[in-house]
Amino acid sequence: RTSSSSSGGGGGTGQPGERASEGPLDPVYPRTSSALLKVAQMITLLIAFICVNRSMWTSYAYSYFEVVTICNLIMILVFYLVHLFRLYRMLTCISWPLSELLHYLIGTLLLLIASIVAASKSYSQSGLVAGAIFGFVATFLCLASIWMSYKISCVTQSTDAAV
Repeated sequence: RTSSSSSGGGGGTGQPGERASEGPLDPVYPRTSSALLKVAQMITLLIAFICVNRSMWTSYAYSYFEVVTICNLIMILVFYLVHLFRLYRMLTCISWPLSELLHYLIGTLLLLIASIVAASKSYSQSGLVAGAIFGFVATFLCLASIWMSYKISCVTQSTDAAV
């Protein structure tokens, strides 16, 4: 019974949708809340980086802010591409939900520290103030991703273990 339903001979309920969406690119993922949240994070991090990079600053605290925003941006882009191109199916040795949760925990903490330092050192330069504000917005969006990643990695695994 299991072999006939998995081979596609029976009347599987989810198989026509699965056949249409099979391939290297996931057409549904860009419309999910997780993907939209990642895009919003990338946009706010890019704006924060550009604001700080284009303003005149003299403190090394802003270079730390730039490094943290660009590293977070690159890692969020990597996770976005992993989900978009379904690379998690090929790289099964990595627990992707757990690694995403750990990235967001560490990255959000570093981004919060960088934003606080940038806000305290910005004085009255509008570009630095705007960069710090966008840093705080990105921190809030990363906190939302932590909550979503926690729901996916920890709550889902605990309910699977209970069943």
